[in-house]
Amino acid sequence: MISKGLFSTMIFLFFSLQVFSQESVIKGKIVDGLNNDPIPFANIVIQNTSNGTSADVNGEYILDGIKPGLYNLVVSSLGYESKVIYEVEVTKSKSRILNIELTESTNKLEEVEVKASPFDRKAESPVSVKSIGVNEIQRYPGGNRDISKVIQSLPGVSSTVAFRNDIVIRGGSPNENRFYLDGIEVPVINHFSTQGASGGPIGLINVDFIKDVELYTGAFPANRGNMLSSLLEFSLIDGRNDRLSGRFTLGSSEAGFSLQGPIGNKSTFIVSVRRSYLQLLFKAFGLPFLPTYNDFQFKYKYKTGKRSDLTVLGLGAIDDLKLNLSENETDDQKFLLGSLPENKQWNYTVGARYRKFLDNGVFTLVASRNHLYNQAIKYENNDDSDPDNLTLNYESQESENKLRAEHTVQKSGYKINYGVGYEFAQYRNETFNLLTLPFGNVRLDFESKLNLHKYSFFAQVSKSYFKDRLSLSLGIRGDGMDYTPETSNPFKQLSPRFSASVSITDRLSFNFNTGHYYQLPAYTVLGFADNEGELVNKDNGIGYISSTHVVGGFQYNTSFNAQFSVEGFFKKYDDYPFQLTDSVSLANLGGDFGVVGNRPAAPISEGRAYGVEFFYQQKLFKGFFGIVAYTYVRSEFTDKNGEYRPSSWDNRHLLSLTFGKKFKRDWEIGMRWRVIGGAPYTPFDIELSSQKLVWDQNGVGIPDYDRTNSERLNVSHQMDIRVDKKYFFKKWSLNLYLDIQNVYNQQNQLQPILFPRLDENDNPIVENPDAPVQQQRYSTRFLENEVGSILPTIGVIVEF
Repeated sequence: MISKGLFSTMIFLFFSLQVFSQESVIKGKIVDGLNNDPIPFANIVIQNTSNGTSADVNGEYILDGIKPGLYNLVVSSLGYESKVIYEVEVTKSKSRILNIELTESTNKLEEVEVKASPFDRKAESPVSVKSIGVNEIQRYPGGNRDISKVIQSLPGVSSTVAFRNDIVIRGGSPNENRFYLDGIEVPVINHFSTQGASGGPIGLINVDFIKDVELYTGAFPANRGNMLSSLLEFSLIDGRNDRLSGRFTLGSSEAGFSLQGPIGNKSTFIVSVRRSYLQLLFKAFGLPFLPTYNDFQFKYKYKTGKRSDLTVLGLGAIDDLKLNLSENETDDQKFLLGSLPENKQWNYTVGARYRKFLDNGVFTLVASRNHLYNQAIKYENNDDSDPDNLTLNYESQESENKLRAEHTVQKSGYKINYGVGYEFAQYRNETFNLLTLPFGNVRLDFESKLNLHKYSFFAQVSKSYFKDRLSLSLGIRGDGMDYTPETSNPFKQLSPRFSASVSITDRLSFNFNTGHYYQLPAYTVLGFADNEGELVNKDNGIGYISSTHVVGGFQYNTSFNAQFSVEGFFKKYDDYPFQLTDSVSLANLGGDFGVVGNRPAAPISEGRAYGVEFFYQQKLFKGFFGIVAYTYVRSEFTDKNGEYRPSSWDNRHLLSLTFGKKFKRDWEIGMRWRVIGGAPYTPFDIELSSQKLVWDQNGVGIPDYDRTNSERLNVSHQMDIRVDKKYFFKKWSLNLYLDIQNVYNQQNQLQPILFPRLDENDNPIVENPDAPVQQQRYSTRFLENEVGSILPTIGVIVEF
């Protein structure tokens, strides 16, 4: 709850501060996006105004006399495609440094019409790509500056109802996504991440570092591999090259600080740290678990020569989840205390990217390392005084060392990208786990070690014809690893892809892509061993998962910074791991905490997902902005009988409405309403789950996979609103915001919780106490499981 005094203080600040009108500056350099050469005399104009300037002979420009606020910029030059840069924020406290890349036009110079397209379209990926700018991320209602929540406004993107950041794309599982920061792969982007999947409750990436984000839900470029559903490409800002600058952020659950500036004449840096106080809030609210998280991020860029640069970046987190044993009064608290383990987790990624710009292209070399440590411990009745009470002791580490070299060249109208990649991965797992499964009790007690050498090659060529009316792109990729003889040959995992785009008019185009993609299962699957340490799934034939995509649709760009598109898609999955002991496809898992895939499996599951998406995006225009996205999706995977069943991500209907308006005096208000169709779920095997020995050991219900996803939740929906007020002072700026999630207090349904009935002493009631203990069973009931409450957040962002 927010105290009345604090709320009154914030309202006073909102209305009482007075700021005099002041002027700001935008400056930077305009360069060729391929070879980084300066573009002399390029024009840069504030959209819908006459306020503009031209670059000098070195491509450098200064645009001054601007009042603080947000502006769209139009950049153009003969021989290059014109470009609109949306929502450039300027303040009085410091000049805005904006370096701009333009793409060379394939038309003859005398035929070029200088007209900016509101939205870029890539020849390699003309469909299934959407972009979000940093201001759209920062002000997103209910997003709490978390990119994983923000992309839920885009078509094809679903999520779980619970407070998690699982990214579910076009009916695929959360493990089918990959993330890159400035071309460096980052496997973990969430705190308390689910090992073997990609989700977690809280985002890890600092929004202050982001310049823009591109989400690919298909049409993946050949230089990016190991994904079946999506690719998130983060472009990060460079540190300032003129002075030190900082930002302090105070939100609902955390405090953060970032600093950036120059180091000498040739290098810049930006660094941030963040610390949560979520555990204090959870303790105050009487929750039975207390999470704590910390993270850091940095980027260093060094100009090694006139036509070369080096970027080094890092990202990491330390997470700790402890049980609050004093909160043990309600049935919900008792269930959580009985089912949740204590968890410690840390991870990091460090990487370097070297670029050498050539006359007609660029050579790129990327090296990186990432490491994840994950530990979970659970005792029966949370009593660690007796070692015999131990039911779970899981400790795992996975690390990857990666190297990628690629060359992009443009010649005679052709754009060609080709390269090779190599990875050395290590996985270590020590597991002790007492389980009850449908066929009986299982004791996992093993140590597993796995070393993998992975390698890849790729090439893609693109060209436009008929004055850019027709664009074609053809790509190929091969991936291999020394896990089994079958996976060692990259030509057996050959991944072709083809894209085409036809401009019907200057604003309307038809776009198409098809491709065959491969992805490795998680290391938890590849490295699972029996109690003798033998890799079970290696002998079971586990290898690459494959998926064939077909996507096509129309895109229409308006004259007022808006885009409308409709796309149909179809995905076919083969060789998906099927967990043999649980009798469930791994494609149905990943939307919960813990570990996914630490079971015997075989590549016998198949799947399919198909649907249609409608999308309207209004970039900032006369103060208005918004997104309307609707998706109809069907997602199905085979069960243990080989029959197609709805997958856990078969939501059918996804609707997201996001609108906002900028007002005078730097006020801004935004609203988001999101509707998600009810997800399927597998009911519990009550007869098995209620057995005394089973419940005492597991503490949760056992799913009945003879009825895989035979039940369905209700439709969920939620509305969030956000109000921002910005103040621009001479040496610093202030942003105050009020964000209210779930404004009408909607209670959304989750799967009901199976729980024993308790007597007056809080002990489970045994139905047949006179029977032998092996036959005794508890009397059970279902607890309502709903999430949703009004969650107001008052935030403060100070920039200097």
